[in-house]
Amino acid sequence: MTLSILIWVPLALALASALLPGRLAGRAAVVWSAVALAIAISFLARFSSGVAGLQFVTDDVWIASLGIHYKLGLDGLNVALVVLTTVIFLAATVWSAFRQWERPRTFYLHLGLAESAVLGAFCAQDLALFVAFFDLMLIPFYFLTGMWGGEQRVRATTKLVIYTLVGSLFMLVGAVATGVLASGQHHTHLTFVLSALHALPLSHSSQVWIFLCFAVAFLVKMPLVPFHGWLPDGYKAMPIPAIAVFSAILSKVAAYGFLRVVLPLFPYATVHFQTLMLIIALVSILWGTVVAMTTPDARMVVAYSSVAQLGFIVLGIFSLRTQGAQGALLQMVNHALVTAPLFFIIAALAARAGGSEKLADMGGIAFRAPVLATLFLIVTLATLAMPGSSNFIGEFMILLGVFNSKLAIAMVASVGVVGAAAYALRLYIRSMHNRVGPSVSSFEIRPGELLPLAGVAVVILVLAFYPQFGLQRSDATVTAEIGAVRLHSQSVYAQRGPTSNPPLTASAPQAAIGGTNSGSNTP
Repeated sequence: MTLSILIWVPLALALASALLPGRLAGRAAVVWSAVALAIAISFLARFSSGVAGLQFVTDDVWIASLGIHYKLGLDGLNVALVVLTTVIFLAATVWSAFRQWERPRTFYLHLGLAESAVLGAFCAQDLALFVAFFDLMLIPFYFLTGMWGGEQRVRATTKLVIYTLVGSLFMLVGAVATGVLASGQHHTHLTFVLSALHALPLSHSSQVWIFLCFAVAFLVKMPLVPFHGWLPDGYKAMPIPAIAVFSAILSKVAAYGFLRVVLPLFPYATVHFQTLMLIIALVSILWGTVVAMTTPDARMVVAYSSVAQLGFIVLGIFSLRTQGAQGALLQMVNHALVTAPLFFIIAALAARAGGSEKLADMGGIAFRAPVLATLFLIVTLATLAMPGSSNFIGEFMILLGVFNSKLAIAMVASVGVVGAAAYALRLYIRSMHNRVGPSVSSFEIRPGELLPLAGVAVVILVLAFYPQFGLQRSDATVTAEIGAVRLHSQSVYAQRGPTSNPPLTASAPQAAIGGTNSGSNTP
């Protein structure tokens, strides 16, 4: 079985489902989402831990004259994210299937296209192919927001398209420049295959400006401060299943892009801009935490908490330490598993508060909905990184990596851990307890709410008891990649001479540099 089957099954089955009567569209969508999850689990079961190179490789020439390959593969960076994608899309599809939608066949067709595009972006091992899937992801969300969004959907769609198209333009320029300059500087044939580009290092000056192009594209998509201008309107207008997968999954494609593309291809620029990226992440943590603690809108509490959590993920990546990068990967999974159910819970709370998502209109909902309250509590405790949860392990590893890299930034970032407890508990207490809201009609959880929430809650609990499940599979690849960046930084320091400052902390453990002779360049 090839990865192409996994990638294109959601879209193919969604197209087939579009031929069914509208009343069957939701049921068919659940089936194809479950099929995609089963295929992803089969790849996970056959994945060999401890191997840094690519597995299940598909490599076919796509556009020979441009050196573009249709190359796919799995390794420690993306195997967990691929399975995560199918889990979240299945949860969103199940949630949608219990509700009525105008033009349901078209709605589920866009969900199928979105899942295929995201899986393609995670599996792509050719830079041009990655850019193509990265841009393809935007198309279904343009229609999902514009056709099924809230009252301000036109404004939200316009801002979303403008911001993301500008970011995509920067990424396209950076991708083309990477292939052209790499082949030109090394006098080889034009190629965009990532493993080939690893062996064709760019000059330092080229790396600097190309790094900035990719950084803008990824920071807009996540989004982090100050590239978040589209977030308030976009998150408010998107329908619940769309915003659940967008916040849980699409933002992770951008973070994954830093690990897959930026760090291995532009190691000099990565070290050069390390402090800048850490400051952007730190500002996002503090700003997102403050706004999440003060906003009166329940949906926006989750939205701004995502900004803070994504700041932690970027913090771990650019700590340039193995612990920090592994913690970032684990936190990508953790954040997706809490943010998607939180949006489903917000919809459930609004249904019990007269349709309002304002915290002031909620309260007392737990009195007659103990199962909903219990599931909400599980997700809340994971959100605030309660010791014993997988989120705690992820944040601990991130802060450990940053403490070993930039002590001052790590100290300030620790404030975000306390802030997460404040906004998570505020959301839970004000919506579930305290006085009963003026329009609240509390009732127990329904099947359409229970199935997606319970399924994701089970995964959260499993990872809480066994976070090593993901760490074992990412260890070899992350160690090789971070070690390669650190080895490059040491060589730059050696060339500058003993009087120059080392680009990375001199006291960093040398063990992190070991084991970098293979893996990241394995075709």
